[in-house]
Amino acid sequence: MRVGQLLRFRSTTLRSSTAKQEYVPHHKPAVEDDIKRLEDFLLSKPNVLVLTGAGISTESGIPDYRSEGVGLYARSNHKPVQHMEFVKSSAVRKRYWARNFVGWPKFSATQPNATHHALARFEREERVQAVVTQNVDRLHTKAGSRNVVEVHGSGYVVKCLSCEYRIDRHEFQSILASLNPAFKDAPDMIRPDGDVEIPLEYIENFRIPECTQCGGDLKPEIVFFGDSVPRPRVDQIAGMVYNSEGLLVLGSSLLVFSGYRVVLQTKDLKLPVAIVNIGETRADHLADIKISAKCGDVIPKLFDFRNAKNAS
Repeated sequence: MRVGQLLRFRSTTLRSSTAKQEYVPHHKPAVEDDIKRLEDFLLSKPNVLVLTGAGISTESGIPDYRSEGVGLYARSNHKPVQHMEFVKSSAVRKRYWARNFVGWPKFSATQPNATHHALARFEREERVQAVVTQNVDRLHTKAGSRNVVEVHGSGYVVKCLSCEYRIDRHEFQSILASLNPAFKDAPDMIRPDGDVEIPLEYIENFRIPECTQCGGDLKPEIVFFGDSVPRPRVDQIAGMVYNSEGLLVLGSSLLVFSGYRVVLQTKDLKLPVAIVNIGETRADHLADIKISAKCGDVIPKLFDFRNAKNAS
């Protein structure tokens, strides 16, 4: 590679890395003693369950909602859609799908970061039992984790509200594109802060297909705010907690009860809980280990010495 090409490559890589970190809240460096303490915890409990939240994906460039200064609540006027609003209002559905359509190419192209890859490795090495994630971005699966339970569903599947019809989100994107040719300039509607700004007339004219089986309304297979996690999924996670030796929470404030409930179930069984998260969480008072640091500064460094020794 010529010098000019190398400099441009390094510059592009640096800009990409900086852009991914813009959604990560201010934080202090990880302490080596904390990393060693967490490593000892995992060595003593090889059947630990991992619970991940939005803070694990901010390092891939996906903003969370609540982080001070960098979350969506702080950066834009975007608020999460409420389940009943989506179900009852065609205007809300049009606004949601128009925004989702514009943002989908960037969202679906997001790649897992070092923490996702480390957790996939830990699963292969039988250091952790499974991953329960509050995220809908499929980044754990992209990284190679196999035993993943998506608490709030996935943005990669679209379902009918009235029957069992399902369709892949990529295929649904093509259908939306064919129905809405005016959105050919959609990428230009993404603002620098990551929010989407769509002219009102575009939203009013946005066309959404009906379910091909029953004519019902379609939504992502995501548990929206105000909706409940399906009972079979709740029971499945409870069973995983029961069969574990403890819980490792990564990148979650645990303010949403579906995540906090997993911690409560763990403590009810008198099992240990370790938390790695920038800032306070709802369960700090229940944690046996709490590390206030960025997940990417901690998790990928675990077992590094042993891996290097084994490789040699």
